[in-house]
Amino acid sequence: MMMYSNLSKIKPSLRTKGNITGNFGKTKVKAGSSLSDLGMTTKENINITTQSEYINRMYEAMETTNDQKLKSFCYNEIKMYLIKTNQW
Repeated sequence: MMMYSNLSKIKPSLRTKGNITGNFGKTKVKAGSSLSDLGMTTKENINITTQSEYINRMYEAMETTNDQKLKSFCYNEIKMYLIKTNQW
């Protein structure tokens, strides 16, 4: 004689209230980014630096800074540019 179970007929309820488990007691919050209302970027907002302007900034930063890491970075950037343009 076979026994039949009613467990398959029980529908799980959707969780619509209460705390989110594993969220350390924080209540439910609306999903999504808080940055979504900032708007889209337009071409008027984008400024692209030319290579010559970038290298001039590297020379200026290298001359004015006392930070050894920044000097090393500027030197390497200038060196890579000069190698790329066959001036090294």
